[in-house]
Amino acid sequence: MTSSSESARATNQPMPREEALSLSDQQWKERLSDEAFQILRQAGTERPYTGEYWDTELAGTYSCRACGTELFSSDTKFDARCGWPSFYAPTDNDQIRYVEDQSMGMTRVEVRCANCESHLGHVFAGEGFDTPTDLRYCLNSLSLDLTKSDN
Repeated sequence: MTSSSESARATNQPMPREEALSLSDQQWKERLSDEAFQILRQAGTERPYTGEYWDTELAGTYSCRACGTELFSSDTKFDARCGWPSFYAPTDNDQIRYVEDQSMGMTRVEVRCANCESHLGHVFAGEGFDTPTDLRYCLNSLSLDLTKSDN
């Protein structure tokens, strides 16, 4: 017998929200690498210019590494010269949860996966990038999985 998360992965569907929210820290640790757990479940940050996707130009869809929810398209990815993958808009704003973050002596907006509440990174506005939204979703590569498109 397979669990609902195993069958969801087999059909390329995200983990159901109820299941994602019911997992303990120990269960997340069993599913994620130590580094991914530290970022996704403990709001950590990877060092700039070290992540798998900071400079990739491959076409595809970026999903939450923890639960598989589709979050961003490569069509909205741009080079912000910051060392982390940057996007100007999510594929569906309902898939993102925004949380005020007052850590590190400043106020920022944390970006979380709305399905599993995993930390993805932060969003910044008004930085002057030539994008349709003037937003920069600055994300950790370890919080994402890229599904390459066939193009």
